[in-house]
Parts: sequence; structure tokens; C-alpha cells
Amino acid sequence: MAVLKVKFTKTKRDKLAQILWILNWVSVVSGIILFSLGLFLKIEIKKRNEVMAKGDINSVPNMLISVGVVACIINFLGGKICYDCSDANKFSRWKLVMLPYIVCTFCFTFCILVGALMCYTMRNELEESLYLGLRDAIKFYKDTDIPGRCFLKKTVDLLQIGFHCCGNNGFRDWFEIQWVSARYLNMASKDVLDRLKSNVDGKFLVDGVPFSCCNPSSPRPCIQYQLTNNSAHYNYDFLTEELNIWVKGCREALLDYYTAIMRSIGIAALLIWLFELSVLIGVRYLQTAMKNVLLLGDLEGESDGWLLENSFVETAKYNISIIKNLGKANQISTVSGLNDPNIDVQNTNCGKTNVTTKSIPAAR
Repeated sequence: MAVLKVKFTKTKRDKLAQILWILNWVSVVSGIILFSLGLFLKIEIKKRNEVMAKGDINSVPNMLISVGVVACIINFLGGKICYDCSDANKFSRWKLVMLPYIVCTFCFTFCILVGALMCYTMRNELEESLYLGLRDAIKFYKDTDIPGRCFLKKTVDLLQIGFHCCGNNGFRDWFEIQWVSARYLNMASKDVLDRLKSNVDGKFLVDGVPFSCCNPSSPRPCIQYQLTNNSAHYNYDFLTEELNIWVKGCREALLDYYTAIMRSIGIAALLIWLFELSVLIGVRYLQTAMKNVLLLGDLEGESDGWLLENSFVETAKYNISIIKNLGKANQISTVSGLNDPNIDVQNTNCGKTNVTTKSIPAAR
């Protein structure tokens, strides 16, 4: 029994073909939108790839870009097919193409759904990438005279100023690394030497942060050093008073920023997927209705259209049997009672046994 069978008249078939022709051109625009969203996300990630570790974070934008390009091609072809389907004679040219086209389009719409879901499942990979990338960027913050790292100080400072953040997890991350270059340390100072000797690694550690961590909205001048020493500053308590530096870590700030972008892209991709799926259903109805009207032979009469010719269970069993039989066409049958066909071939007896020889009359 056919699934969701609908009866179409000649007028309804023509209107369906015209509507689908328009919707396919709208789908071309949706493909451009998918491509643009993927390109935008890729550019946003590339802007801050210095503070991201290498990983699979580009899989989502690459997926959206690829799907967007394929959408433009498939829907452009679909528009041509639907336009020709308004004429039964022109439909005969596409009759053998439409079913493979529908199957390919179904796989393509599934890829859109996968891309939309990936926007919501990418958070963990992105968080790990940001954590490792920011950790290394902060670690090499002081290396302004080393090729390949000299840009990291500017990158981190602009990041902290732009996203109102400080450190990787928070401002205390700066307490655990030496972020002041040795070329700017006075080695003749006792205080500097004592700090270098105060830890096993011989690093110059201070309870201070770079200037880019300062909050310009703070009512008091920025306190960058001795942040945890209440006696070092007048009327200051770092436990109770709101610090005049950014408290949020840059990993959290960037993660919130990219999560908001990917959530919006995911919603847009889901809407496009629903739209593409509705167009695909319409194309399937048009294909079955035009196929049946050709079988009936009455081009002006009514015809049935459906999503599946048989039930879901029967269709699934049929497709599974096709998959199981793939590759068996060239195998020799080994059913009991049947031998190799090359063995039992009857041979022509070319010998002289039992062959009657007719005498040739002698010439006179």
C-alpha cells in the first residue's frame, strides 16, 4: 500500500511543477546563505587561530561551505527539472534521472541536518582548543624578540581588551608564569634576584597582570601589581571589593562568543533543512504523479502520487535485500544439484565414429 497517496489532476500537477520551480530557486538562495554562514564562521575562527590549538574546529565551517555549494548546484538542476515537468513530453527526458536525483537530494538534505547538529556538538572541541591555545599564548607572552612569537603579546592584549577578559581561566593565571621579558629586568636589583631565586624554575613571578586586563570603567586607577596584597594599596580589599581588572577568563569569553554564533548558525541551518525537506517531498510527489500519468496513457487525466510505493517495512526489506545481493551477480551458483556450467556443456563429436560416409560418384 502506498504511503501518503494523493490524487492529482492535470491542473494540480502543473501548479505543483510551477511552485516547485520557484521553491528550487529560493533553495539556491538558501544554499548561498549556508555558504556565507560557513565562510563567516571560518573567518571568525581564523581571526583568533593564534590562541587556538590545532584540531577539528574547522570541520563545521568546512561542512557548511561544502553543503552550500552543493545546494546551489542541486537546486539549480531541480529548478530545470520541475520546469520541464509541467509538460509530459519534456518529462520523459528526465524520467530516468528523477529517482536518482531524489535519492541524492535526500542524502544532501541529511548533510544539512548533520551540519546543523554539529554546530551544537562542537562546544567541547572548541573549549579544549581554546584552553590549549590560550595556555601557550600566555606562556610565550614575554617572547617579543623571538621570531614566530613576537606577535603573541599584541594578540593577547587586543584579545583581553576586546573581550573584557584576563588570562585563560582568570587573572590568577598570570601569577603562575613569567610574563615580563628578562631583557626588561634589572639583574642588579636585589628584589629581582630574590624573586628569581624564590622558585625552582628561576622565573620572575609577580602577583600582577598586564595592562590589558585593566577595566577602564573602574572608578579608581588601575592596580596591576600586588593584587592580593591589601596593605599595598589604600582602602583596598581584593576579597570584598570589585577588582578594577577583568575577572572573566578569556577562554570563557571566547567560548560564549563562538557558542552564540554557532547557535544562530545552527538554527538557520535547521530552518533551511526543513525547507529543503519540504521541497524534496514536493518533487517526489511530482515525480510519482508524472510517472503514473505516463503509465495510464492519458496525459490530461488524473494520476496518483505518493512518497513511497509500498509501506515503510516493505520498502526497508526491499532495500536491505538489494544491499545484501550486491556483488553476488557475478558469483557461480553452488546450489545442490547444479554443477559448473562449463563442465556439462555438450561437446560436438567431430570424430569419424558412427558417421555414415556417402560415396562420391566417380566422374565419367
